[in-house]
Amino acid sequence: MKNLSDSDISRVIEMAWEDRTPFDAIEAQFSLKEQEVIEIMRREMKESSFKMWRKRVNGKNTKHLSKRSFSVGRHKAKVQGKLR
Repeated sequence: MKNLSDSDISRVIEMAWEDRTPFDAIEAQFSLKEQEVIEIMRREMKESSFKMWRKRVNGKNTKHLSKRSFSVGRHKAKVQGKLR
């Protein structure tokens, strides 16, 4: 397992929990494959929370760019770009 800081682990969990963030984005930012993300989630979360997450993620095409249709698009906060 890669050496990640506590803040990096927290960010990976946050990104993995978000339905619209694909595993490819986590890999690009942290060099973690999907299986490594799953291992982090299993290790860092309560068992019931992990099971709920896995059940939800298994049914989401948005977590995999290759399965994602273009119409899904990207999430963009309403204030994004206005904070300059």
